[in-house]
Amino acid sequence: MYLDPFKLKELPFRLSPDPQFLYLSKQHARAKAYMESTIWFTDGFVVITGEIGAGKTTLIESFLKEIQSDVVVAQINQTQVSAVDFLQAILVQFGFSPFKMKKGEIIATLNNFLIEQYAAGRKVLLIVDEAQNLSPRVLEEIRLLSGVETTKEKVLRIILAGQPELNAKLDAPELVQLTQRVRLRFHLTALSQTETRGYVQHRLEVAGAGDREIFAEETFPEIFRFTGGVPRLINTLCDTAMMAAYTADRGVVTAADIDSAVGELQWVEFAARTQQQIRAATELALPRMRGVDPALPPLGRLLVATDGRTVQEISLAQGRIIVGRTADNDLQIDSRFVSRHHCQITTSASSCVIEDLNSTNGIYVKSRRVRRHYLNDGDVVLIGKHELIYVDERLARTRGNLNDTVPGIPVLQRADGLERGEDGVGLREEEEEEVGLEATRDQS
Repeated sequence: MYLDPFKLKELPFRLSPDPQFLYLSKQHARAKAYMESTIWFTDGFVVITGEIGAGKTTLIESFLKEIQSDVVVAQINQTQVSAVDFLQAILVQFGFSPFKMKKGEIIATLNNFLIEQYAAGRKVLLIVDEAQNLSPRVLEEIRLLSGVETTKEKVLRIILAGQPELNAKLDAPELVQLTQRVRLRFHLTALSQTETRGYVQHRLEVAGAGDREIFAEETFPEIFRFTGGVPRLINTLCDTAMMAAYTADRGVVTAADIDSAVGELQWVEFAARTQQQIRAATELALPRMRGVDPALPPLGRLLVATDGRTVQEISLAQGRIIVGRTADNDLQIDSRFVSRHHCQITTSASSCVIEDLNSTNGIYVKSRRVRRHYLNDGDVVLIGKHELIYVDERLARTRGNLNDTVPGIPVLQRADGLERGEDGVGLREEEEEEVGLEATRDQS
């Protein structure tokens, strides 16, 4: 590796969240101050959000490294769990073995623990990273835990950290009671060009570079141009550039090494990357157009309705479409109740299937939340405040053919709208995969 040639003690651009490498830009310092305020104030949550790679986890690790000994901490990083799993995880952090406890026992144990710690003069802090993945049920459990209090004050301090989707989730109408308890919200944005330069030099100094110049001055504008000031991207680019300089037997990283690293990583300028990602996502989402004769009639149609009126309609050919809030989807539904990539619909010659893409609010068929559902003609899928109405064009053509060519065979109509032949066998009926916990229709 390049440690010896550059006379460094350790790798300066590792992706692991090492708190000693934390670069306190103005916004990172402010976010850390908000975290520290939770130790002294117990009147609400603190919510820290930021894009992927913005430094949230490193910030948390730095905060925890400096925390006082009279603070008892539970740190939760795995958030795609049920409410009971989440409560068990908290108890494990506090030294309990709760896996044979029923939910009532878990809650009682947690409440007693919080009161005991308060009586002993200790503060209790819950930190949840990747909180954007928490289900509404888990968030409700957190709200209820935050209500444990003495006659003077609440006894549990809470920090929620996550990606920007966390803010959208907290703003949902069903979580209004929790949102009212949020005392501080702060969003970490990317570093400026000046801060990017300071970030690189800070990490080099911590790694043992001292005041030696390892990155030439000409490299910093290029680093910012290709990373947009996102710390994780800066680490990746700088590490690759140092390897390029090392293999070229140079003691200083030059603009040529940055170019070499960019080529190896196959990056484009950061400003253009979002558009490239949109094009790439669209390309991935449209295999239905490959190898399919555009002159062929559609296999189905999807009507998008809200407030009792149809607002969009698209045809379905073989392949996959992605439904979501952002413009890179095949079907965009611009609503805060819809996730960025909410669900996908896969159409084949014989079937059409809708699948949830780990969305926040889920998809509902006949008031049941489902992960995967084979669509029948006339099915209505609830997604946020919008309805997706599926029309099977194959069935319509089949019905037309039957009426035209075999007029003596009637087509029977079921009460649920699924048509059957004379023998009573359904033309299309498949089982759906329901979410494990019984869900109700999203009222948001």
